[in-house]
Amino acid sequence: MATQTVYNFNPGPAALPREVMETAAAEFVDYRGLGYGLAEASHRSKEFEEVIHAAEANIRSLMGIPEDYAVLFLQGGASLQFAMVPMNLALPGKPMLYADTGSWSNLAIKEAKLFGDVKLIYDGKASNYSVIGDVAEWPIDADASYAYVCSNNTIEGTEYRSFPDTGSVPLIADMSSDIMSYPVDVRRFAMIFAGAQKNLGPAGVTIAVMRKDLAARAGAKVPTMLKYSTHIDKESLFNTPPCIAIYMVRLVTDWLIKLGGLPAIQKINEAKSDALYSAIDASEFYRGTAEPADRSRMNVTYRLPNEDLEATFCSEAKKAGLVGLKGHRAVGGIRASIYNAMPMAGVSRLIDFMDDFESRHR
Repeated sequence: MATQTVYNFNPGPAALPREVMETAAAEFVDYRGLGYGLAEASHRSKEFEEVIHAAEANIRSLMGIPEDYAVLFLQGGASLQFAMVPMNLALPGKPMLYADTGSWSNLAIKEAKLFGDVKLIYDGKASNYSVIGDVAEWPIDADASYAYVCSNNTIEGTEYRSFPDTGSVPLIADMSSDIMSYPVDVRRFAMIFAGAQKNLGPAGVTIAVMRKDLAARAGAKVPTMLKYSTHIDKESLFNTPPCIAIYMVRLVTDWLIKLGGLPAIQKINEAKSDALYSAIDASEFYRGTAEPADRSRMNVTYRLPNEDLEATFCSEAKKAGLVGLKGHRAVGGIRASIYNAMPMAGVSRLIDFMDDFESRHR
């Protein structure tokens, strides 16, 4: 009996490319003739060494990362980076600049305050985080330790379309939910980090791309495991890394390269988000929550006329093979996460479902 195709709109852990999952399934028990799975192999083995080197090479190629930047495979998710960034990069007597554009940057700010003086260059609370606005107007203190942004706000459904010019002040970006969804000039940033579980693989590994010279900032009292320099010096092998998660990142980046790289995935992502936002804007039944100029291409957030209808919408959508559409508990509503692995067919089916649901409930 044929089974219905299910489209996974969960915000993270999120959908992975089907061909990647099929490759991983085929190799899980016997990795490329090894006789046992990579999950059982030593992280010091030549087999895993090839995997981690290939994953790094793919990331460097896709993002155009220069040699003076390190590519690290870390653990603890973006949440650990909220603490590691100020712990390693804050300078005595120099403020840390933060743009508060949503829930995740707000959590990062709370961690940074444990390590020094935080100055807000943008406060989105007044707009309920529905807008980012003109970053060119943000006040950048030239004497600051660094400036910090979260490039895509998964809960609120906003995304930066440009980044502030911070001059000589290092710019740090949490790109957990839009990394590799479009090309970026890495040299604009001193550091980019991202949990893999949106666009790059399963939960368990965090990618950090950073200027190597920044690692020297860490003071003597920063614990060894929490120093970026430790992981740079040991090429992400100071301790046992999340081997399977890194292997999956390798497969996903192989898939991205085969697809045509970041310019190709950008076109696909823009087509998906444009189609979904057009459907929302054409309706009086659905209402987008983010200002149009700052709408996320990864997380499309919208509301229905009331919460009861939203609950019914999610229930009926699940039966139609459209899962993970319930908005974050902090804000409610509907959220369709359409990361790199979500095919256009999934977005089209969602739009068709939305049209049908509106015709039956308006």
